[in-house]
Amino acid sequence: MFDIVGKRYWFFALSLLVIIPGLISIGIHWRQTGAPLPLSIDFTGGSIMELQFKESQSIQPGDIQVILAQNGFDDSLVQTSGTDTVLIRTKEMDSAAKARVQDALRTRWGAFIEQRFESVGPAVGAEVTRASAIAVGAAAMGILLYLWFAFRQVPNAFRYGTAAVIAMFHDVFVMLGLGSIFGFAFGWQVDSLFLTALMTVIGFSVHDTIVVFDRIRENMIRHRGEPFDLIVNHSIIQTLDRSINTQLTVMFTLLAMVLFGGVTIRHFVTILLLGVFSGTYSSIFNAAQILVVWEYREWRTWFRRQAPVAA
Repeated sequence: MFDIVGKRYWFFALSLLVIIPGLISIGIHWRQTGAPLPLSIDFTGGSIMELQFKESQSIQPGDIQVILAQNGFDDSLVQTSGTDTVLIRTKEMDSAAKARVQDALRTRWGAFIEQRFESVGPAVGAEVTRASAIAVGAAAMGILLYLWFAFRQVPNAFRYGTAAVIAMFHDVFVMLGLGSIFGFAFGWQVDSLFLTALMTVIGFSVHDTIVVFDRIRENMIRHRGEPFDLIVNHSIIQTLDRSINTQLTVMFTLLAMVLFGGVTIRHFVTILLLGVFSGTYSSIFNAAQILVVWEYREWRTWFRRQAPVAA
């Protein structure tokens, strides 16, 4: 039988190895811009415009940014898809400024079709930010209370809810770190779809965690008297096939959408794909292991110097 629980500190170390670079990236971004993540107009306010040119041609984002700067939009983000589609994000743009920018683009590259134009005011962006924080906090509290109630007949039931919430925040930190790193690397921004992906991953992660915890509860009755770490290890192995097969079905679908989907959803699907992978990992290799650490109170020996062994 595989000793998954016995290697728990290796799994914890791997989680830290993934989370810490993301936290460093968040800190750097916060210091440079005053915001922890590259926030889109959904959170900061602004305008987004998607244009499809009727003739395929080589359009460089830098050339469009020059035109935007000439019309008063210095801090803008431009992305291209293929040879005919452009996605422009700027500060809030009124109808007159929009007309000027579109006339300049039409003069330079010819006729186009406006696929999308949205504007969000700063007040709305601040409200979205506040609602996002409340949503994550409410999800954590709801998970904690639900698992506490569901496992009320198990000794130390509150540990199960706490462990699930810790694993959930593992996935939250992974996704926030990826959002910051992708912002530096590819110019991606965190928008409302990112929040949707975050809440979806929380649901997937907690669902998998509950499956493992429920099997632990059953095995505590069936294998009464056995060491707790053996019960947890046996429970993980019993649910391993189900968890991996279920998540692979989802991840293969998301991978197909990343490869063949449109540019407007590619960021969302990529973050969701990596988040689902993180949720699967944390459910199997983190959440249940936290119960073992807590059961044996292993933190009491983390910083204790080992006694010398007699010759």
